[in-house]
Amino acid sequence: MFLRKASLGLVAAVLLATAALASAADLPTFKLEMQDGKLIPPRIEVPSGQRIKIEIHNIGKSAAEFESIELRKEKVLAPGAQSFVVIAPLRPGEYKFFDDFHLNMPQGVIVAK
Repeated sequence: MFLRKASLGLVAAVLLATAALASAADLPTFKLEMQDGKLIPPRIEVPSGQRIKIEIHNIGKSAAEFESIELRKEKVLAPGAQSFVVIAPLRPGEYKFFDDFHLNMPQGVIVAK
């Protein structure tokens, strides 16, 4: 009985994860490269009022951490790693982000219009 419940729980978790990934694949997507503290591009314009996905690629030689206190998002990437963050619908405005491992470098901004 326990094994059957565990199997059903695992199937449900896999289906939920698959649905979340499929959902993220359909979102407006924006690319960001991080290179040893440099943010490329430093300004990302996105549509307001809808969820978005930002694909992050660390092209630098050191670890990077995408962080935005305003958006409550953070993602650590090893050199050469790629990942993404999904951001809830934004109100029009500017939202700062930065590389938390390179605080001496300029910040970036997401501009929702």
